[in-house]
Amino acid sequence: QVQLIESGGGLAPAGGSLRLSCAASGRTLSTYAWGWFRQAPGKEREFVAAVNWNGGATAYADSVKGRFTISIDSAKNTGYLAMNSLKPEDTAVYYCAVNPATSRQYYTRVYDYTYWGQGTQVTVSS
Repeated sequence: QVQLIESGGGLAPAGGSLRLSCAASGRTLSTYAWGWFRQAPGKEREFVAAVNWNGGATAYADSVKGRFTISIDSAKNTGYLAMNSLKPEDTAVYYCAVNPATSRQYYTRVYDYTYWGQGTQVTVSS
């Protein structure tokens, strides 16, 4: 079993930055794919960013491309989402997730992921 705990959320002004962390425990995740999703009130959970097992391939939603960066530190069993140039529409609960498949690719769909964190709130003020 894998446990994921997100941190780093909070309140930021428009144009500001935040860095989310996702610490994993229960298993070594060196071969797992990681993803970040978000969910705003009244909306479905949506894809934000994904990375494959070694960080060599990434994908981003068009809405965050060029502003957000996903990364992983396998030695620390931790994933990160650096968010710059934040906009009020980035306000949501952000979730990290991991996929234990060994295909070495990244995944962009909610149902591709097996383990999820509890979420961390990000609020961007205008």
